[in-house]
Amino acid sequence: MSTPPPRKPRPSLPQGPFLVVGLARSGQAAARLLAGRGEKVRGVDSGHPDGAAGLGAAGVEVLLDTDGVALLEGTRTVVKSPGVPREAPAIAAALERGLHVVGELELAWRAIPNRTVAVTGTNGKTTTVELLGHIYRTAGEPVAVAGNVGTPLSSLAGEVDPAATVICEASSFQLEDSVAFAPECAVFLNLAPDHLDRHADLDSYLGAKLRIFANQGNDDLAVYNGDDPALAGIDLGGCARRVAFCRGAAPDCEVSAAAGTIFYGGEPLVAISELGLFGEHNVANAMAAAAAALSMGVDPDAVRQGLRSFAGVPHRLERVAEIGGVRFVNDSKATNVASAIVGIGAFEGGVHAILGGSEKGEPYEPLLGPIRDCCTACYLTGASAERLAAELAPAAEAGVPLHRCRDLEDAVRRAAGAASPGEVVLLSPACASFDAFEDFEARGERFRGIVGGLG
Repeated sequence: MSTPPPRKPRPSLPQGPFLVVGLARSGQAAARLLAGRGEKVRGVDSGHPDGAAGLGAAGVEVLLDTDGVALLEGTRTVVKSPGVPREAPAIAAALERGLHVVGELELAWRAIPNRTVAVTGTNGKTTTVELLGHIYRTAGEPVAVAGNVGTPLSSLAGEVDPAATVICEASSFQLEDSVAFAPECAVFLNLAPDHLDRHADLDSYLGAKLRIFANQGNDDLAVYNGDDPALAGIDLGGCARRVAFCRGAAPDCEVSAAAGTIFYGGEPLVAISELGLFGEHNVANAMAAAAAALSMGVDPDAVRQGLRSFAGVPHRLERVAEIGGVRFVNDSKATNVASAIVGIGAFEGGVHAILGGSEKGEPYEPLLGPIRDCCTACYLTGASAERLAAELAPAAEAGVPLHRCRDLEDAVRRAAGAASPGEVVLLSPACASFDAFEDFEARGERFRGIVGGLG
């Protein structure tokens, strides 16, 4: 069993007064963290996020419906919420003036001294983070899970058991604002085109992701996907010990999958058929979680048991119901094309795929192969429906009809009416949700509700 890396001292927090730009969940948590330490904090948002007005009771001066540029006077450090682009007026002006700009992830990591495992990648972050948390709990080890899974990392400051390992998601939006962030264990799952509406190109997106390794030292661990072509032959950065996971029996991979089995150090760990998750992509997520947990010193028997007993996360290939022999699966978290490809490909055929939502600037042509191979029909919704119909026209020519639908309810009802026993109605949108829903969770909940009314 490996010995976990030692906890490292954290850099001190930057100096105030502070301006928090963006007051959604992460921004609110960052503002509360700072105010709780007696700092002078102002929070600004161009809209009216739920809960933002309540920050006043915590000692935060809140200003809404403004871009915040005028508030930079008297500010020493700007804290940027992940959803705020660097081109936002207050951030651009702060950088131009030479003010200190940090992200919520960086701020929270500095304030939380616990040993930290951070997970990044285009797809599978939430599943892998929750799986790691489950493995730690199975081992009887104290753990706290945070990130995009719903608990901002900042909210753990001063609240988490000092003995707990903190496991958090690290998105490209969070990592691009990191300065000294250096988790004791960093995990890079995969890379596919995503968020190209925010990052200039794929290289910029990869560069943001690689920030997860940049500041790691010799005692730290860098877990990475040895099969991902985006990581082949590049310098991961930092000085951490490399721990690769991959398919096949490659000698450089500490965790591998071959002959229907996941191996650790050349010894069988668990049969793939025993995993609690289904789908080929989840074999990679399981290998990543196993590599991180085992390298961090978790008992192999607990890792084995955790891999067998973990059933998955909401909104990611979540089995909602079976009605008349038709399975209904909620994959609302598939907010990009690569994730939808994985979702559609998790089934051998008979898929009625519900696609569409708000645009992210990705091409949809990569969906053609999985749609031809696995889909009986597709149901197109939302702001992206027209472009989906145009770019997926070759699928229709190959015999997979594309149905334009008024909204999600119309799509679910039409798919349910057309599906035969043994087939699947799959919400795997390949798009963000913001044209009709607050977030992918709200979209998934609506899907559940519609399905619940079909019975």
